[in-house]
Amino acid sequence: MAHEHEHEHEHAQSDLDWAELADHLESQAEVFTPLYERAMAWLTGKQTEPGLVVDAGSGPGVLSGLLAEAFPGARVVAVDSSAPLLERARARADRQGHGDRFDTLTGELPSVLDALEYPADLIWASRSLHHLGDQRAAIAGLAARLAPGGTLALVEGGLPSRFLPRDIGIGRPGLQARIDVIEEARFARMRAELPGSVPETEDWAALMRAAGLRPTGSRTFLLDLPAPLPDRVRTHIAAVLTRTRENFATDLDTDDLTTLTRLTDPNDKASVHHRPDVFTLSAHTLHTAARGA
Repeated sequence: MAHEHEHEHEHAQSDLDWAELADHLESQAEVFTPLYERAMAWLTGKQTEPGLVVDAGSGPGVLSGLLAEAFPGARVVAVDSSAPLLERARARADRQGHGDRFDTLTGELPSVLDALEYPADLIWASRSLHHLGDQRAAIAGLAARLAPGGTLALVEGGLPSRFLPRDIGIGRPGLQARIDVIEEARFARMRAELPGSVPETEDWAALMRAAGLRPTGSRTFLLDLPAPLPDRVRTHIAAVLTRTRENFATDLDTDDLTTLTRLTDPNDKASVHHRPDVFTLSAHTLHTAARGA
């Protein structure tokens, strides 16, 4: 599960090219690895030695691997509705050397967690919850799969990524701000069109409390990669902007589409492949809550 609103997992659709999508999702999660490593280091102070860690909405398993590293004594289960992405997660776990304590589970959240052999000590859900129509019921469902003393960790909210200054010298200033407006409208439409969609105030601590959990803190983690960027990050940014141009072709005006074309053209010196002012700045918020012992 993921959403191009700067998320790590794509909501499963039968017409998606999973091979192409998995590469993009892996690249994005790898760029954001420093942020998630700090988030998980903070989380280890709240759940010290979990026996079972579940990555709910794992996608191709980059964050599952980080969870395995952060909790070296834990069994990690990657859960997703896409079998092809879970195949990538399995292969990644084997390459990284923790395949002997790694499993996958294919199905829809939260009901698929009924197939777990025993309750989880930590359920990590990174930007997957908002793909479920009834988020309040989903949190309650996740909470029910926690062992006594277990922790639910939700990554939701934060700030959109920024890659470029407001005025980049081509096109109209404020390109990314205009893209944000389109993404917010599309996100709202995506939420409204989900099966069983229920409008919900995004007070995550209150929703976890309503599920019978005790909120234990929220913290925002920053990804700050200043210019000049390495080529692999530039390549990722070019891929993000290319998908933006393709997906928002009917929403952006001609001037902004032309600017995006130039920004993603490796032969154009004004593109993100070459310009010296490209950076990455983003913020993700982690919300945690515990089940009573």
